[in-house]
Amino acid sequence: MASAVIPQVKDVDIDASGVFKYILIKLSSAASDGKLVDKLIVRGYAECPFHADINDQVTSDLQKLKSSKVIQDWRTKVLGGGRIQHDPEDKKILVYGYSQGYGKADHQLTVDILKTAYPDYSITYSDEGY
Repeated sequence: MASAVIPQVKDVDIDASGVFKYILIKLSSAASDGKLVDKLIVRGYAECPFHADINDQVTSDLQKLKSSKVIQDWRTKVLGGGRIQHDPEDKKILVYGYSQGYGKADHQLTVDILKTAYPDYSITYSDEGY
């Protein structure tokens, strides 16, 4: 599900199951009226061994959208990271840990964003663990 702000970019893009690293990102882009708008997005992929690899993937994806003129200029700022444990069978997501490179994301914000994409899930967080 995408919010009304920069709707071409999904609010959440995470792996369908498993335990993997994630980052919370502030995305800024120019709206059609030229004003800068911001939104927070969550990205997490098991194929990325480091939080920075997730950021590289997001950068590549956004650059493709810009090249195809789907979005205009954009910039991102990683607000922190951690891990996600995604159990689709039980419809549960646990957000926890931190990123050595980016620091700990605000897990409550992450949970709030995840709930928009997974409204029928039990989504919690813990400030424990790596």
